[in-house]
Amino acid sequence: MAKIQEMTQLSPTMEEGTIVKWLKKEGDSVSPGDIIAEVETDKAVMEMEAFETGVILKILHTEGAKLKVGQALAVIGKPGEDVSSLLADLPKQSPSQTKVETALPKETQTSKPSVSEPTAPAISSQVSETKQNPTSMNSVTAVTEINSTNRGGLRVLASPLAKSIAIEHGVDLHTVIGTGPEGRITKKDVLDTLSQGTGASQYASKTATRADEVVSLNGMRKTIAKRLTESKQNLPHFYLNVDVNAKAMETFRLELTEFQKHLDPELQVKVSLNDIIVKATAAALRFHPKVNASFQGDSILQFGRVDVGIAVSLDGGLLTPVIRNADGKSILEISKEVKELAKRARERKLKPEEFSNGTFTISNLGMYGISRFTAIINEPESGILAVGSVEDKPVVENGAVVAGRVLSLTLSCDHRVIDGAVGAEFLRTLKSLLEQPSLIAGVI
Repeated sequence: MAKIQEMTQLSPTMEEGTIVKWLKKEGDSVSPGDIIAEVETDKAVMEMEAFETGVILKILHTEGAKLKVGQALAVIGKPGEDVSSLLADLPKQSPSQTKVETALPKETQTSKPSVSEPTAPAISSQVSETKQNPTSMNSVTAVTEINSTNRGGLRVLASPLAKSIAIEHGVDLHTVIGTGPEGRITKKDVLDTLSQGTGASQYASKTATRADEVVSLNGMRKTIAKRLTESKQNLPHFYLNVDVNAKAMETFRLELTEFQKHLDPELQVKVSLNDIIVKATAAALRFHPKVNASFQGDSILQFGRVDVGIAVSLDGGLLTPVIRNADGKSILEISKEVKELAKRARERKLKPEEFSNGTFTISNLGMYGISRFTAIINEPESGILAVGSVEDKPVVENGAVVAGRVLSLTLSCDHRVIDGAVGAEFLRTLKSLLEQPSLIAGVI
């Protein structure tokens, strides 16, 4: 008897998936465990397995279709089996279509531009053409049409040639008096306006070549929006900041780099300051289990493991690969693992178990020149460490003010779990480890 293959939940937070590529076609034989399609979830491009034995009798949705979890995807049954009644009983659910340009994992999907004008379909099609051929006359006409239509909600009647001249010279068509039928603006009207030195405005010159664009949310961005909104609303955040003298840490990193070269002269991967911060944070979490914890409603769970998540920026969102048992790994091991996980995260090839169930998270924006910032806690964790850039600042050493290198750290805490004194003690330990890296040198 034929069975329905449904859109399977491939990650813990997945609510819908986009079919990136069918790996089987109608008529192909399948058995449980066979990979039939690649599906983009909210986190990565995953492989979907068949759960029945038979042949694919019907593929219900094409590549690019976005389906909710549980929605019918295909029909699997015996060769030649009549499935008309089964198809007739399926709920009438129309998937949204997402453009899929290649079979490779895509980090983002390009959305179609939209405009607020009620009669937008013809204009939208012109905007598509504009993106493909921005130098064409149709492109100029389409963009002018949108700007002249939407500003102030008034539609401007103008000939295509008048519009192209207006956009070329930055003339706001709302300021031009039309002398054609029903007040239509002609080429002569625009030229007369130019000769009088009126009509060209700063607004028109800056905006006439670009239309408003609505970018639809991909699955990853939807999940980020939902989870971080819930975290900010439900968790009583408070923040603690500390400055670290980073001179010793920078020296330590250089020494580790030389040590790596000694081990392997061909080694291209170098230890970063972030790798040292991850190791020091993991060690501090081991000493302060109250920070390495989660609020459970009527109890607090203090994790026996130290699994540190590293926020990785992607095109269209971010992922948090997790370094398992980070407190028990050397800095060199952490360095290698962080770089490998970050690489596969950007390729959208991580498995769910590699970016879920962390106990604490680190978010580092120092490489972007950000001095300090506050981060939103990644539930169900109770803390996240925001790492800024290392900057030249005056510091006090032996009672004298000298030039120093300063790193800013900000700890976001869930006040249901972490009290101010608890968070402060954690940061004090972390500061000590980073300012005296020899304390962790024995476990590199």
